[in-house]
Amino acid sequence: MTEKNEQHRPRIVVVGNEKGGSGKSTTTMHLVVSLLKDGYKVGTIDLDARQGTLSRYLENRSRFAENSKDQILLPENRRLYRSEAVNKAVSEEEDKDNLELAMHELWDRDFIVFDTPGSDNYLSRLGHSYADILITPLNDSFLDMDMLAKVEIEEKELKLTPSTYSQMVWEQRQQRAILKKRPIDWVVMRNRLSHIDAKNKRDIGVLLEHLSKRLQFRLTPGFGERVIFRELFPKGLTLLDLDSPGAGISMSMSHVAARQEVRALLNAIGLTKKNAAT
Repeated sequence: MTEKNEQHRPRIVVVGNEKGGSGKSTTTMHLVVSLLKDGYKVGTIDLDARQGTLSRYLENRSRFAENSKDQILLPENRRLYRSEAVNKAVSEEEDKDNLELAMHELWDRDFIVFDTPGSDNYLSRLGHSYADILITPLNDSFLDMDMLAKVEIEEKELKLTPSTYSQMVWEQRQQRAILKKRPIDWVVMRNRLSHIDAKNKRDIGVLLEHLSKRLQFRLTPGFGERVIFRELFPKGLTLLDLDSPGAGISMSMSHVAARQEVRALLNAIGLTKKNAAT
């Protein structure tokens, strides 16, 4: 395999957690389309090839682009399946080689964005190890917060124990520090936030603020629960594409609010044109 050009290194964004249904693929698509619209060259790697939500989303987008007169921007995608080798060492070596090949093929991009499975496996951990920015979508519930830490009350005192996922991220950070690589910038985004100032919402917020200091991640609001996301998937579109005449969706106040959520998220992460290169 030809050596990568180390003078050019793309920024690597990993969207991951170990629970399904948190909005990883929706988040990935909106990040990717935003970067494309800002003029960046973007590659994507789908490490959840068996489920393949991101790849199917991009296939839908490609079909829409073929039948549309609008300018629909697309990243170059690689869909990676886990090795089926029985021997663990052989399996892991194949996964590593396949990921390195995919990254080599996309190395001339400005960004490479990974979508990861909602489960723990070697390929997913390997993908996390490359992250410059790790974005973890989290549904705003105590059930989903268990993905970050186990919450227990002992003798009226709150006890928070880091989850297996949090420990994995910590190990990747430690390994990067040993290798003198750039630290992982971990961003946890609260998805499906209620618009009502409920006690449950406030309690989760307090716990997440505490965890953000302990686990060293940045906390940002994510996306609300909106039907529009499900409507856009078959066309492969995002909220950032609604200005396209061919989208066939009339803008409503709800859509405007949703787009504001997307822009706020991108600004919080630092992936807008004015600061993505920093």
